[in-house]
Amino acid sequence: MTELIETERLYVEELQSIMEGYFAELDNSELSHLIPPTLENKRDVLFGNLPAIYEFHNRTFLRELENCAEKPELVGTCFLKRKEELQVYEKYCQNKPRSEVIWRQCGDSLFFQECQKKLDHKLSLDAYLLKPVQRITKYQLMLKEMLKCNKGEGTAELEEALTTMLDIIKSVNDSMHQIAITGFEGNLSELGKLLMQGSFNVWTDHKRGHSKVKDLARFKPMQRHLFLYDKMMLFCKKREETTDGHDKTPSYSFKHSLKMSAVGITENVKGDIKKFEVWYNNREEVYIIQAPSMDVKNNWVLEIRKVLTGQLEACREASQHNISGAPMRNVNKKALRQSDSSSPESGFRRSNPSPNMRQKRGWAQRRHPSMDTDDFETIPSSAEESSNSSEEEGNNKNGDSSRYRVQLTYQSRDAQDLSLGTGDLVQFLEEAESGHW
Repeated sequence: MTELIETERLYVEELQSIMEGYFAELDNSELSHLIPPTLENKRDVLFGNLPAIYEFHNRTFLRELENCAEKPELVGTCFLKRKEELQVYEKYCQNKPRSEVIWRQCGDSLFFQECQKKLDHKLSLDAYLLKPVQRITKYQLMLKEMLKCNKGEGTAELEEALTTMLDIIKSVNDSMHQIAITGFEGNLSELGKLLMQGSFNVWTDHKRGHSKVKDLARFKPMQRHLFLYDKMMLFCKKREETTDGHDKTPSYSFKHSLKMSAVGITENVKGDIKKFEVWYNNREEVYIIQAPSMDVKNNWVLEIRKVLTGQLEACREASQHNISGAPMRNVNKKALRQSDSSSPESGFRRSNPSPNMRQKRGWAQRRHPSMDTDDFETIPSSAEESSNSSEEEGNNKNGDSSRYRVQLTYQSRDAQDLSLGTGDLVQFLEEAESGHW
């Protein structure tokens, strides 16, 4: 506890020196002639939201931590109380690459040399601008040490505080990757929360599309960086560029996307325990994804299952509402919609529609993911490696591809209605233009 408070005081002093010794000096008329032209109107880029971080720690967080000096069991509650304010670091870290560009352009100017001299700092400003990034990662380490020493009162709050800080660090890290995405024409903020991101080997196996795409799908590997959101999964190609002889900065060139509302998952693929499948439109498109480790695979599978389960629950609620107030013949297809997830707890699944049925329903042709010829090495077809997507598919020997299992009971209201019970099998006959079955 003593270390936490002492280092917090030092951190606030360092932030104060930046604000008074550099940030405020940009308004000093006596030094205006030393300010480099490249810094004009760029103060907010160089410093980001550092003023907000300083105000929070100086006026609020330091005082609250000091109040815990005599009651260290309350420190966990202190972090939990301020978890929303601590999100301010996400914005700062997102801006950090832009700040570093400005610093490289004007960091050796006389203005910064004069400010450093007046402050008697041994290190230049860029070292101090790194302090917030270092501080937000330091908290979780100190909370871990406190947990080792505390087994009594306040332990539960400490554990929750540690989880919160780890989540914030993950969010900060993910957001810094997200801002490097290029070529995506949509609005990333409309895709929901960014849940996961990481690099994988990806194989593709599509039933439809140009023959050249099918041939390319037999090759290995596509190196792709995946971004998982609540509403969509993005496939990007990672590129690293060296700027002015400095460290390589990654960027992610958008290649393809999948709407999570039409995605299914197969958790195990034959031949490699680190592989899993993500499939689209009832296996019209199949993506075999190889994680770098089992932990990474398990975390991704868990998050994808959470998304699909959440969608299923929302679908059930909507289905209950629609079925209770409409005759069966006018029930929207969402009321009997398949889960698309291969996990048993995600609900029922339908088997693949036959080619004739696809033509009848008029499914739209999808654009297949862009592929670069230098992404591949020859390997056997991914279809030889993949496992069955579900038990139902494996047991569907009769080839009846238009059957659906009912999730909710429906009691007929007149002679023209059909009563249905949970677990009943129904067969698709036709779909009206309105989308009703």
